[in-house]
This record gives sequence, structure tokens and C-alpha cells, in this order.
Amino acid sequence: MVFTAKQFAELMPDASQLESDEPPMGSSEHYAQLLLLVTCLEWLWRDRNDYFIGANLTIYFSKQQLKNRDFRGPDFFLVKKTDKKPRKSWVVWEENGKYPDLIIELLSDSTASVDRNLKKELYQNSFRTPEYFWFNPEDLEFAGFRLQNEKYQPILANENGFLWSESLGLFLGVYEQKLRYFTIEKILVPTPQEAALQAQERAHKLEAKLRSLGLDPDQ
Repeated sequence: MVFTAKQFAELMPDASQLESDEPPMGSSEHYAQLLLLVTCLEWLWRDRNDYFIGANLTIYFSKQQLKNRDFRGPDFFLVKKTDKKPRKSWVVWEENGKYPDLIIELLSDSTASVDRNLKKELYQNSFRTPEYFWFNPEDLEFAGFRLQNEKYQPILANENGFLWSESLGLFLGVYEQKLRYFTIEKILVPTPQEAALQAQERAHKLEAKLRSLGLDPDQ
């Protein structure tokens, strides 16, 4: 029997007080990488209100999982076409049955095997998440998969080693030992701090240009 999202929600327990149940990140490198992924995308999409980013946040998706607590949430996930608002966790039956459109796991020695195998199968077979990436901040292992014909197929890298994400409309690639976003023109998506510095540099160049033409930029 196939349930609608409403029927599914009615069968599930009240989730209004379900909070995230995730352990701390594996290392300062993992935390810094996660923060980079969140802040860069939020800066790029600062005028949008139709998405949710989960960072080390639990996804509740079934009664059995809720009972056993046998699943740790993704390090990073993106849900599109939803309200951008604070959440204590992502509860599928409270979100019209929506699962993530994209998931990124940050590998570590203790999680790599699970991320490459059990979680990959879960995201493929149960979540049906269109895109799944993983990245190891320590040895820079990077891979991506797209759901095709109900199976994850590897995403092929371009000449820069970048992987295209249809969900993001961006490339993902390693830059200065960090996983970063790049536009379709392969331009690095900056952090808010980098964007501010770039704006200052442009202003200084414009000021210098005006002065070279004998114009006073302060007038």
C-alpha cells in the first residue's frame, strides 16, 4: 500500500519536539569544512527563501529509526522547494514527505566505510536523493554520484577535477585543500569575507583609475 504524505504523517508520532541527535564533528578540519559549505551557499543564495540546509542535523524518516536511533544524519544536506526557517531536525513526515535533494558526507577514519556503503545504499534506495557526494578533509578523497535508473552512477570530473551538481547548479571541486563551490563559468564562489575583500579591491582599482584620469573620486 502506498501512503500519501498526509497519511504518512498521521501514522507517525508527534515530531514537534524531536531534536537533532548528532555527535560532534570528527575534527576541527571537518568542522571548518562544514562551515565553509554552509556559509558559501547561504551567501550565494542570500536572496532566496526556498531551501533548507542541514548541517550535522538528524533526519527522522521512520518509526523504526526513531525507536532504534540507528542512523546518524548527513554532515551536509540540501532540501529545495521548502521554507527557509530554523528547524531542530529534519522530520520527513512533517515536511510533506520530502527527503534531501543533495547530501555531502565528510569522511573520516571512523565513518568512511559506513559513508561509502551503508549510507550510500540508504540514500539511493530509501531516500532516493538525486545526488550524493563525499569528501575527506584529511586526504582529499572526493567522489560524487547521481541517481540514474534508480542506481547511483559516478559523476565524471571535468578537466579541472570538478563535479557538476544539477541540484546546486554549481560545480563542486577541491581548492586549497577545501571542498568549494564553483559557478558554471568555473569561478570560485566566495565566502562572505572573501566577497567583502573583492569588493574593496574593486573599489580601490576604480579609485586609482579615476585618479589616473585626473578625476577626484571623492567629488
